[in-house]
Amino acid sequence: MNSDTELAPAVQSILEAARERSGGDGVDVDARSVPDALADAEAAGRVPVIAEVKPTSPTADGTRDDDPVELAQAMVDGGATALSVLTEPTHFGGSPEALTRIREAVDVPVLRKDFVLDEAGMDVVEADLLLLIARFVDDLAGLVTAARERGFQPLVEVHDRDELETALAAGADLIGVNNRDLAKLEVDLETFESVAPEVPDDVTLIAESGISSPEDVRRMREAGADALLVGSAIMDHGAGDSDVTENTRRLVEAESDAATETETT
Repeated sequence: MNSDTELAPAVQSILEAARERSGGDGVDVDARSVPDALADAEAAGRVPVIAEVKPTSPTADGTRDDDPVELAQAMVDGGATALSVLTEPTHFGGSPEALTRIREAVDVPVLRKDFVLDEAGMDVVEADLLLLIARFVDDLAGLVTAARERGFQPLVEVHDRDELETALAAGADLIGVNNRDLAKLEVDLETFESVAPEVPDDVTLIAESGISSPEDVRRMREAGADALLVGSAIMDHGAGDSDVTENTRRLVEAESDAATETETT
């Protein structure tokens, strides 16, 4: 793991809190297939969007106090292919309990979004996918294996080509490229564009962070994204009554809308 001194203070605080949290007694997951969900979305002409239930974050403009299940159902109504649910309580307002309630209420795959640093951190709650951030763990290959043994589909997050190499060496076949630099918390969509060409064709590739418009969706898709993970643009923390269903739909339909516009001009 890279030195914490390279990270933004907010991220250092998140990691410190993660180290202090205890794990559970073990989980055994019967996961919903992410590849199948992505294929179904593509077949239906939808952009595969993983919509994120994120009550708040260190970079958000505010907090949404809506019931997380209602938010999740609204995202699915808007066409979300899968959901990402924050379970980090201190900085993101999430909880394992919220994930369990959401997963019981929807029929799409659900990602547990948290800062999992070791095997004990996996044994908290059942989910279909589990996030592993390459930068923050020492034995990525061991954790990828441990996640699969529990039934999770591990999503390994990287930010640059070196981390991509580490993820591939660890056997990851589901990789997310985070456009947010965790050292400065700055977002640059060119991050995905610089890493994507190095990803093998048999790896499912997800663009994460900074995707806020249909134009961004098309840009990431043209760069090779099989799916997009979107939180803030859907939650719209600065507007507590923002329509989450419509926010999701405008991203899901970004390609079909563009094709319609082209046909009518």
